[in-house]
Amino acid sequence: MTLRILCGLALVALGCDAGRSVAAPPAPPSSVLAMPAAAAAPPATTPEPAPAPEPEPPTAPAELAPWLTARAIIVDGHVDLPWRLSKGLDAAGRPTEDPSQRTAAGDFDWQRAREGGLDAPFMSIYVASSFEGKGAKAEAERLIALVEGLAAAAPEKFALARSPTDVRSNVAMGLVSLPMGMENGAPLEHELANVAYFRERGISYITLTHAKDNHIADSSTDARHTHGGLAAFGKQVVDEMNAVGIMIDVSHVSDDTFWQVVERSRVPVIASHSSCRHFTPGFARNMTDDMIVALAKQGGVVMINFGSGFLDAEVRRGRERHEAAVRKLVRKAKLREDDPRAAPIRAAYEAEHPPVRASVEHVADHIEHVIGLVGIDHVGLGSDFDGVGDSLPEGLRDVSQYPNLVRVLLERGHDRAAVEKLLGGNLLRVWDAVLRHAQHPATPAGPAPSPR
Repeated sequence: MTLRILCGLALVALGCDAGRSVAAPPAPPSSVLAMPAAAAAPPATTPEPAPAPEPEPPTAPAELAPWLTARAIIVDGHVDLPWRLSKGLDAAGRPTEDPSQRTAAGDFDWQRAREGGLDAPFMSIYVASSFEGKGAKAEAERLIALVEGLAAAAPEKFALARSPTDVRSNVAMGLVSLPMGMENGAPLEHELANVAYFRERGISYITLTHAKDNHIADSSTDARHTHGGLAAFGKQVVDEMNAVGIMIDVSHVSDDTFWQVVERSRVPVIASHSSCRHFTPGFARNMTDDMIVALAKQGGVVMINFGSGFLDAEVRRGRERHEAAVRKLVRKAKLREDDPRAAPIRAAYEAEHPPVRASVEHVADHIEHVIGLVGIDHVGLGSDFDGVGDSLPEGLRDVSQYPNLVRVLLERGHDRAAVEKLLGGNLLRVWDAVLRHAQHPATPAGPAPSPR
């Protein structure tokens, strides 16, 4: 049992909250006060020994990394578990996988999360661009209900979280938090009131777009540039998200949209699962150095995506060549790529030609690039586990392997305090600032940490 769980149990045992004073015991009755000292003296007791101090942390990075991930709060900005589970439902609409147990498929389950030290994976309420104007809100509702069902089915393992306070409380009780972020603003369906509605449903960030332009803003992967950035409705959405306390996520948005959001928002914004374009020139899903600097000046956080194609240009080109070869074979067989009969064709090709993938060191490179640009306070983790398919890097293939990344960072000279910030502290700070502004809009959200 980790120190943070023991601390939480201690508070429960004391029957008090941190910072709450404990009432003094009542005065003894006068009859006791009148007794002779010898008669009133309590029987001698042996004082309980003081609890043993926690052992000093190990010093070698290989041992310190799991020690640290077991104690730090780890927040991952983007995990596509709801989408993964939604692809395999039974006749009653229930998931056929149980992530409260170890699962054979996918990148996330409770057991592996505990092994990796993961405390708060943001559950992606992913609504594909094809739902724009075609039932997007209903699709979001379906996935929110799925996440609620996970927490209800295993309350000894999972709990919903609507704030950093919830996350910290859940950590103290040994629970994995399931905060939610909605990937694609299409479920707002042109109704500004739906921003507050989804906040009440437990949504803590909204990624404004996905693969295509929508009625809010332009996407990084749509050449139409429908609005030249934010639509008129999108500007209202930014204001309303500030007002109700939903974080604005600029992953997937076009560069024009990004600059307009940063200019308009009164609180820090996040990129929940984007990496650095410095390493992938021309790949618009990642962020330029200028964008990272602007995000940091406002106090925001860029959360590094683990997908191999996000991490290295040569790896990305190699994977594109690999996919083109597979598509050619599937077309030759006169099949669609999503046809189950295409799976053996892919497997046979990959047995002889394994797809190239990045490594955990590439992820560390992106983290260090952000630190070099703007300092430690503006970088986090946004893995895209369960969302980037079989493209995860060596050493970071599922949620049990965060210690591998921490080991690399420790070996490169980053200290414990810095690692704790990027594992979760930075995102929790932004989330707190956004909620604080919503509660007290006349008060500034708080100064951004000074960029390096």
